[in-house]
Amino acid sequence: MLAFKSRKSDSGSGGALTSWVFNQEVVRKALAKMIIIDELPFRFVEGRGFKQFMESSCPRFKIPSRWTVNRDIFGIYCEERTILKKLFKSSTQRISLTTDTWTSVQRINYMCITAHFIDHEWRLNKKVISFVPILSHKGQSIAKALETCLIEWGVKNIFTITDDNVSSNDVAIGFMKHKLVSWGGSPTRVNYVHMRCIAHILNLVVQDGLKLADASVKKIRDCVRWVRGSPSRLHKFREFADLLEVEEKSSLCLDVPTRWNSTYMML
Repeated sequence: MLAFKSRKSDSGSGGALTSWVFNQEVVRKALAKMIIIDELPFRFVEGRGFKQFMESSCPRFKIPSRWTVNRDIFGIYCEERTILKKLFKSSTQRISLTTDTWTSVQRINYMCITAHFIDHEWRLNKKVISFVPILSHKGQSIAKALETCLIEWGVKNIFTITDDNVSSNDVAIGFMKHKLVSWGGSPTRVNYVHMRCIAHILNLVVQDGLKLADASVKKIRDCVRWVRGSPSRLHKFREFADLLEVEEKSSLCLDVPTRWNSTYMML
């Protein structure tokens, strides 16, 4: 097959015809990467619209099943993991970690660990190196997840660990400080490894300030919940908003009390 490829020359931009050879494996890997990048479900490849598109654009391509795509994506993950482990092993740069823990709507506790580092070309990189369920939000569980992650990746040269400003994280970082020293870290440097998340501290400050207006905020929250609780009430509210020429197009939003910015949006 022939493909048109743009090129630049002294006389300006132009184009040239180049030969293109179909390769089932290359297209299949590109499909897996597309699903990763666009965060598509595995069943996307079994959709009628996608099949019609491929029949028109690349009829020779044999569309894999969702199970095959699952295996392909796991293979890409293993490849990228190996590359990143080699980079960590060869790099002399120290690595900063950020952690986050939360509970899902299914009541499962999760912890995510992200590594931040500068590569040999002086580019800042951010890589998620762990996303695992944990038993609880207690310091022991957090510390165990951190230790397991660092051992699996072979990472010992830690610069900082940033987490939420809660007491359970103090316990976890205290445990990790002893571990880092036992792995050869400098006791003086390890003493300054703990960084408290400024965004979380700001959230705590604002939450404390909102307590002064807690009664008023609660009344507004109850009103928003009442209006949103019925389609007819919400429709009536929008009619009044149009009557008063309110230009705000977004609908009423109910806040999450633990997130001050959502309270701000609700107000």
